[in-house]
Amino acid sequence: MADHNWTGCVKSLKGVILDMCGVLYDSGEGGGVPISGSIEAVKRLKESDLQLRFCTNETQATREKFVAKLQRMGFELSISEVFPPAPAVVSILKERGLRPHLLVHDDVIPEFDSVDKTNPNCVVIGDAADKFSYKNLNDAFQVLIGLEKPVLFSMGKGRYYKETDGLKLDVGVYMKALEYACDVEAEVVGKPSAMFFQSVLNDMGVQPHEALMIGDDLVNDVGGAQQCGMKGLQVRTGKYRPRFQSVYNYCEWHDQIELRRVISLLLSRWFP
Repeated sequence: MADHNWTGCVKSLKGVILDMCGVLYDSGEGGGVPISGSIEAVKRLKESDLQLRFCTNETQATREKFVAKLQRMGFELSISEVFPPAPAVVSILKERGLRPHLLVHDDVIPEFDSVDKTNPNCVVIGDAADKFSYKNLNDAFQVLIGLEKPVLFSMGKGRYYKETDGLKLDVGVYMKALEYACDVEAEVVGKPSAMFFQSVLNDMGVQPHEALMIGDDLVNDVGGAQQCGMKGLQVRTGKYRPRFQSVYNYCEWHDQIELRRVISLLLSRWFP
């Protein structure tokens, strides 16, 4: 039976926001691989009358290199359509006159070239992968604990993500360790931050109730979108795990097998 709330949402829809890792592709060795049907799904959305943006917590590459990787896979997208956390963090640092100690992946460091990093008065943490050593975490801890008013920025707060060889711990695990050790609450830049989602909506020129977020993360994609007034839809690819459906009780969310199926339904303006 159709959900009439969803039917109304789809008929009034003006914009779609897509998560990337786990929805468009699975990351891994060699840059990762596209998920079946996702390249075609993006192409169909581009050919529709809907606004389309890509919202990601990817922090293992600069935006330019990340977009280039997706383009090599066959996706039609441009740098201006992709919203990762690092550029947003850089803007905040400059606005507030903050000098970061970086605990991030080596390949995203160039995003911070324009920021003064001498005598740090805050810490920025991202998905540092193998850089998450005891020494590097302890260095970040020592910066924070030495500040009178510690400031910690986390580029996303995911628990894990999927690569081609299995699930990997994400930045949220290490963010929580620093929060606990320093008795500080991180400022999250990226999904599920309402400010982050709103910046994407502003760029599209649509209101929250006119937009749909599609992702593989029930908390950061679906839940974050709903907190902003959008609809959220979870696909059963990427990090999707059935057991979390009963753990997180988000209302008015639906799930479909994969992006290709979702877009077919979406463009027909009907969710059965």
